[in-house]
Amino acid sequence: MDRYLSICNHSPPFVDPCSRRRWGWVRDGPYQTALRVLDEHYESFLASKPLADRTGHPVPSDTRAWSQILISTLTGIPGLKRKKGTDLADRSDVKGANVWSAIETPRFNNCIPAGRKSKKAKRPAAVAALDDIPHIFFVMWDEMGDDRRIPRCRVWCVSPHRDTTFRKVCGKWYRQFAAGETSNNFQLHPPRNKDDNVIRNRCGNMEFPLLFCAVRKRDHFELIHFKPELLTSGAARLVED
Repeated sequence: MDRYLSICNHSPPFVDPCSRRRWGWVRDGPYQTALRVLDEHYESFLASKPLADRTGHPVPSDTRAWSQILISTLTGIPGLKRKKGTDLADRSDVKGANVWSAIETPRFNNCIPAGRKSKKAKRPAAVAALDDIPHIFFVMWDEMGDDRRIPRCRVWCVSPHRDTTFRKVCGKWYRQFAAGETSNNFQLHPPRNKDDNVIRNRCGNMEFPLLFCAVRKRDHFELIHFKPELLTSGAARLVED
């Protein structure tokens, strides 16, 4: 846990303008580098959009991979490279959803194990499957403002091994799954283009701890919120529908 807490010791949110142009000039620190990750993602999205529009195809955007890269940048937890398994080396998972030019409604899919059978990922279809998952990171790429034209990225984080509220909602879903009342896809619906932190599910709506938020202003992303101490102290909260 020390590696998470050490994140708090960095200087206030300021990024040298030069650092936005070249990776080599990014100052040490997770949120500074994360802002560059956001810029790279958005700029590559913009660059490919005219070609996608002209040919009548979706804009190519690997939301899953960009989300994983962002979380590794913010936390210092590496991925598994080309190995199969969880998204991060400490057994944490990353879920991503992107509103930018989306055709279908973006949501977080398969958020918890539902009886995985492979040797490396074998877990029971019960709340005990959450016992060894340190964190699940939820990355939302959406837009804000009155005309919904300001790109934004938010990251919420829950700790399934200790978060009693999250486990309670998941436990209800596991019981429904065991009774054949639902599919094996535990979906969570994020606040798309909304300014709250409420994540919705039929088994319970929860307000998730907001770990990180940045918005695009002019030609770069700027930090709005970064609270790494939530990795060790944050918890979900039940909210009324």
